[in-house]
Amino acid sequence: MPHVVVIGGGFGGLSATTALAKEGFRVTLIDRHPYNTFHPLLYQVATGGLNPGDVTYSLRYFSARYDNVHFRRTTAIGIDHEQRQVLCEDGVHIDYDYLVVANGITTNHFGIPGAAENSMSMYTRAEALRVRDMIFGGIETIAGMSEEHTGGFTVVVVGGGATGVEIAGQLAELKSHAVPNVWPELNPALVRIVLVEMGPVLLAPFDDKLRRYTLRELVKRGVDVRLKTAISAVHPDRVDFDNGQTMSCDLVIWAAGIAGYPMLRDWGLPIGRGGRIEVHPDLRTINDDRVFAIGDASIIVENPLPQLAQPALQTGKHAAEQIARIHLGQPTQPFEYYDKGTMATIGRADAVVELPNGLKLTGLVAWLGWIALHVMFLLGSRNRIQTLVNLAVRYSGLGKSGVIIGDGAPTPRLKALKDE
Repeated sequence: MPHVVVIGGGFGGLSATTALAKEGFRVTLIDRHPYNTFHPLLYQVATGGLNPGDVTYSLRYFSARYDNVHFRRTTAIGIDHEQRQVLCEDGVHIDYDYLVVANGITTNHFGIPGAAENSMSMYTRAEALRVRDMIFGGIETIAGMSEEHTGGFTVVVVGGGATGVEIAGQLAELKSHAVPNVWPELNPALVRIVLVEMGPVLLAPFDDKLRRYTLRELVKRGVDVRLKTAISAVHPDRVDFDNGQTMSCDLVIWAAGIAGYPMLRDWGLPIGRGGRIEVHPDLRTINDDRVFAIGDASIIVENPLPQLAQPALQTGKHAAEQIARIHLGQPTQPFEYYDKGTMATIGRADAVVELPNGLKLTGLVAWLGWIALHVMFLLGSRNRIQTLVNLAVRYSGLGKSGVIIGDGAPTPRLKALKDE
């Protein structure tokens, strides 16, 4: 059977690998991490709701399920299209008959000065842990200082999409539920959450009714929501707005945009809008019939898909099916996306859900559906059980704080105040 190399162990990569293995292909799965990360729940790790092990799953254990799948931990640094080889940073060249590129996306800072250096994203396990440590390290610092001296602890979340809304909502809950229990000496009002969105609405892809509902709920939870506001620069201790105003802050969480990895341009791949790899409707790249690109890393030129988990899962399976068809001498088929709806959580017992049939849900019912769906898609029974237990403790009140405390040093602004 032909040898297929899959670059990336995310939603799309594992979906493709699973389908290819079942078809009998020899598969090598490449990823720079030894684990798969369930990105939709990383914000729970960053705010102390889950342990990092709850949302990660061993890729070696995954590959061991199949006799014809081999996992190699390395970083792909290039593609030799003529020799059909993936070039790896450890010097190894991996031959392939077909290649599936599924290496996901990275943060898009839109060229804003200081954004890359002075803000934090949450697209990896390590990034989520750094955010967690900065949040809890900062709160711990102001708890031991006078209110007049610290000026509080301010987190600015940039971006009003699903990621930004979920982070801001969870931080607001951390402020209202955990702070009074864990730091009784601290006035919760000193912890401020600011959500900045340059557009006129939150959750732009959702129905307007759900957008307005989300805005009301966040404001009710104490989030300072600033619409039609753009960031012009990010500094270690403040952000500048395009209207000339400045805000002191301790942490900037960047959830404003995503893009393909810049190095893909050097791999001989056709790069289109948002740094994504341009593919035909059958998901083959427009310049190489042996190379497929799926998930967030790709863009169908004639019909761009949203960069969500479902398109990644579905394109991964479809790419595997097309490789099987080519192997059997059959023509490929265009990809058809099955929209299963979109959802976003706002906080405890509150979420918004929009289904393709027009049904819109809010509040507790939507939130329970959000939890059930995310737990179901986690890899491994252990992860599902641990996630359910930790979320139950966090939201039921069985645990006094409901958070897993992080460990970190003071932020640059607070460190300067302590050194005074």
